[in-house]
Amino acid sequence: VQLQASGGGLVQAGGSLRLSCAASGRTYSTDAVAWFRQAPGKDREWIGTIKWSGGSIAVTDSVKGRFTISSDNAKNTVSLQMNSLKPEDTAVYYCAARRLDAWIYWGQGTQVTVSS
Repeated sequence: VQLQASGGGLVQAGGSLRLSCAASGRTYSTDAVAWFRQAPGKDREWIGTIKWSGGSIAVTDSVKGRFTISSDNAKNTVSLQMNSLKPEDTAVYYCAARRLDAWIYWGQGTQVTVSS
């Protein structure tokens, strides 16, 4: 399984960005995709998870009401819509796919920078 994250960039506080994670290969071997982020000097943080079936979506409290995860199974793509961005959202964002309860497939990351 290969994951390609895209859509990062520089945005002002209060702005929006939409990240995409395109999955290819044996995606049927995975059951969910998650977004993570890692800011400089900080641990990697889980943002949210969506099952390919779309039946279960969870996001961390710090982004609830601002970030939305969605999937397009026909295109094997998972998106992260980020609204009301804050400087503390600045990080490298990664998508990962889960197989057998482990996040074993990772994308290369995309940089999101929010200026104040």
